[in-house]
Amino acid sequence: MTASDSPTAPTRITPQGPWLAPGVVVITGIQAAGKSTVAQALAERLPRAVHLRGDGFRRNIVRGQVGMTPDVGEEALAQLRLRHRLTASCADEYARAGFTVVVQDILLGEHLAQLVADIVTRPLAVVALLPDPEAVAAREAGRPKTAYGPDWSVRDLDVLLRAETPRDLGLWLDTTRQTVEETVDAVLGRAWTEGAVA
Repeated sequence: MTASDSPTAPTRITPQGPWLAPGVVVITGIQAAGKSTVAQALAERLPRAVHLRGDGFRRNIVRGQVGMTPDVGEEALAQLRLRHRLTASCADEYARAGFTVVVQDILLGEHLAQLVADIVTRPLAVVALLPDPEAVAAREAGRPKTAYGPDWSVRDLDVLLRAETPRDLGLWLDTTRQTVEETVDAVLGRAWTEGAVA
């Protein structure tokens, strides 16, 4: 008997309804919240899907890149808005070609609402991953790359997400004690009801 045949094995949710047609799902959260892993796992569960990483547009800038810091300047904001416009445009193009697009990026405060406004495709859903700061710090410590430094702490970004990002926009999931598969199941089961954007 394999693990999947075992009576104690968890039942995975099968994609249905809007998941079988073109659409866009935006996944946000702070650094090391699990966005990339969840977005990839979600896309792999869908019949025709794209995992679109918004940060890729930032990394495409070879020279002249300006990063986001707490004392953000005009050029950093301009580059962030460019990144979001490119993300929205690419998401719409993939959806027009018949894909479900799983967009993943750090979208905090007004930037989440602005990206949602930039995306034309419907259906559109938003999912925010909210593991507690201690869980994020533990994940960060176990990763080969370093996402946090002198400019931002885990708690800084967590406050920005929880206190300054519209809570009425999308499905907000406490993923502190969830496995990746449990989070994907929650997204599959709830995104188009609790996270849908009109």
